[in-house]
Amino acid sequence: MPTFPVTSSNLKPVGIKLKSVGMYVPDKILTNEDLEKMVDTSDEWITERTGIKRRHIVDDPNVSTSDLAAWAAENALKRVGEDPANIDLVLVGTATPDYMFPATACITQAKIGANNAFAFDLEAGCSSFIYALSVATGYLKSGMIRKALVIGADTLSRVTNWKDRSTCILFGDGAGAFLLEADEENTQLGPIAFDIGSDGNYAELITLPAGGAKLPASEDTVKNDLHYLQMRGREVFRLAVTTIEASLERLLGKAGLKIEDISVFIFHQANLRIIDAAIRRFGIPKEKAYVNIQEYGNTSSASIPIAFYEVLDKGLAKPGDKVLMMAFGAGFTWGGVIWQL
Repeated sequence: MPTFPVTSSNLKPVGIKLKSVGMYVPDKILTNEDLEKMVDTSDEWITERTGIKRRHIVDDPNVSTSDLAAWAAENALKRVGEDPANIDLVLVGTATPDYMFPATACITQAKIGANNAFAFDLEAGCSSFIYALSVATGYLKSGMIRKALVIGADTLSRVTNWKDRSTCILFGDGAGAFLLEADEENTQLGPIAFDIGSDGNYAELITLPAGGAKLPASEDTVKNDLHYLQMRGREVFRLAVTTIEASLERLLGKAGLKIEDISVFIFHQANLRIIDAAIRRFGIPKEKAYVNIQEYGNTSSASIPIAFYEVLDKGLAKPGDKVLMMAFGAGFTWGGVIWQL
């Protein structure tokens, strides 16, 4: 178990070092052309309305969200030679857990050998990873833990109705992981500011109706396709645009920063038109807004960490840079953070 209890003596300024990042996406690729054979759609229609060209899909029935999470975590650990036994917390943000219980994080913990950690899941739709970062930040800054694995992982293909052309074009599977470490010397590292929120008045815009306590599995729920994701796309689009704009203004205000102070913007990769709206509204240079939606589609909780991995891997951000990450999702939830590298 962690050996960093909260005491008055260790409640002092602590930086959070992003020690490593990892990602994993399945090998199988589902292209827009493949979808043309499944539903009434076209590559041109999908590209114009979403920016998506392909997505990676789990095609092995024995692979689930905990596997994606474990592979992304192992990738992060191996990149810096970190022993999983040193990890104090395994936190998985996901909207598609392996089971209602036990937690996917507990299963992931066992798969990677993080036997000295405590583990739990966090579910806030596609915002889950940003929410999880904020929770891990609290643990690290309190002194309760020293090292944390924060993972965003989803297998949305398992809850996608492949007969519904309005949703099946959007989603892909994947996972991304951050290895975080408390740093008492470099207290400026890590999150400068968070903006986290939700509005349950819009909860019904994105739902998975059946399988929970309110609507348990039955013959009728299966027959009526209620175990698949449902989304009111146009309303989500409008709400996402206004939410991102308002959250971005608050986030910059909390941090006391301007657009030009941010080196890279990583928005949730849900729809290219939503990202473009934010770019136009705030005058963000296009080269500063990282986009990979064309390759992965919407990977939900994995969207932000996968994009962050690629930003670092391509050398688009360096030590000293400030990176802004922002997501929105079912709930209706949103989350943003400005991270000092």
